[in-house]
Amino acid sequence: MKAEPDSRVVKGKDVKFSVDDFEAVKTTPWEGVRNFEARNLMKQMSIGDKILFYHSNCKNPGIAGFAEVSKEAYPDYTAWDSSHPYFDVKTKQDDPKWFMIDATFLSRAAHFVPLSLFRHIADSASSDPPDKIAYIGTDGVKAIKAMPLVTRGRLSVQAVNEECWGIIHMLAEKGGWEEMAFGKKKSGPRKTSAKNSGPIQKTKANSTDDDHGNAVEAEAGTSEEILDGVEPRKKRKASEIDQDGLKEVPRRRSVRTKKEK
Repeated sequence: MKAEPDSRVVKGKDVKFSVDDFEAVKTTPWEGVRNFEARNLMKQMSIGDKILFYHSNCKNPGIAGFAEVSKEAYPDYTAWDSSHPYFDVKTKQDDPKWFMIDATFLSRAAHFVPLSLFRHIADSASSDPPDKIAYIGTDGVKAIKAMPLVTRGRLSVQAVNEECWGIIHMLAEKGGWEEMAFGKKKSGPRKTSAKNSGPIQKTKANSTDDDHGNAVEAEAGTSEEILDGVEPRKKRKASEIDQDGLKEVPRRRSVRTKKEK
């Protein structure tokens, strides 16, 4: 599950939610998801299901911590809060379209696991892991190559199977790749044929890159919906109303607040 660690103001509110914020509040509603596939994945979650907490839309995206589901899906009341960055005029309290779960922080990743490492492994033609992380074995390489994180387009919530969870947890515990040389490759100048040397037209790319050009998760092909002109990049900010939308609830200055008892 993704959140943005850097400040970004939407409709006058900072939607930043980093691993520091998560650790501070401990439990938070995971509001603001406005994509049907991501919503449906949350509706399938059960209490105790494990969560990979992912820093997104930043200079160095990757796995920053671990959490678990502490409350199963219920209506996302921020969708009918007109002051919220992800307000949706088409959803109503008596017929909610969007849902959220509560997530509880478990731990930080002892070693931040960057997206660039996953991409390095996924792009390798070899089925063997790099020497520095040989401990994940060929099965670990195979699992990473199949992860939606590196095979799909931008989506804020994705399923992770048990095998992948184990491999990522192992990477976070052991590290070892810090001195490896990998990252985004620079492309050289584009070559054109002398025969077809007419003017080149520039078009706006329909990119599915999720994190600063790191063709992410790519989370593929399926992009978040844009509602009321608000782009769907996923940052977390709790609503400033309670679930019934009837009274104000104190909220933290960061993005999420500790869940009220």
